[in-house]
Amino acid sequence: MTAPVIDLNADLGEGFGRWPLTDDEALLSAVTSANVACGYHAGDPATMRRVCALAAERGVRIGAQVSYRDLAGFGRRAMDVPPDELAAEVAYQIGALEVFARAAGARVAYVKPHGALYNRTVSDAEQAAAVVEGVMLAGGFPVLGLPGSQLLAAAHQAGLTAVPEAFADRAYTGRGTLVPRREPGAVLLDPDAIVERSLGIARHGSVRSVSGAPVTVRARSLCLHGDTPGAAALASRVRGELLAAGVELGAFA
Repeated sequence: MTAPVIDLNADLGEGFGRWPLTDDEALLSAVTSANVACGYHAGDPATMRRVCALAAERGVRIGAQVSYRDLAGFGRRAMDVPPDELAAEVAYQIGALEVFARAAGARVAYVKPHGALYNRTVSDAEQAAAVVEGVMLAGGFPVLGLPGSQLLAAAHQAGLTAVPEAFADRAYTGRGTLVPRREPGAVLLDPDAIVERSLGIARHGSVRSVSGAPVTVRARSLCLHGDTPGAAALASRVRGELLAAGVELGAFA
């Protein structure tokens, strides 16, 4: 039987100036794809340049993690941005990261929305289409998002590669969507539970919802948030457990 193959992605470069947030070097030793903050929810030019250089050095794919313009709220506050403006801002963020990726001898390999924008494009077709318009404006890239989302539907319709992902450290509703962060238990913190969930997603395409019922989650990529406590050690453990279980790790882009 063919071994399952999954990508392991994490959010990187989410500090700002003198305030670091993610352990980028350690995370880059565990993941196969790096979602790099592009300055709208976190990150700055020097951080983007540094993370791109480190990722290229380790052979990790560089992804543009685009966001609403919300540094104060870490991109996690709901916003109403006109579609034309959002498309331009998405393209702007991708273009900025591409400069540093090319300087490091690599390229931007994919795009993933962050935070409130990610959640909005699950069900909001207009905002999803605006994100995809921005991706096309920047040259066209694979789009990483939640299975069944409006975002992946819009990407597919535009002729882009639509890549479904799952979350190792987030709780799921019975519909296969993420439990909002404002609700208790939305973020998993128990390392054993996160490892168990990672194996279930990679090997069986399934997770347990908050009600305990199984939910099918077919994913090509598995996300671990880089800003959670102990994220680097956890990513390393998840990587080791996946490999030990016969799961192959490989980037999708």
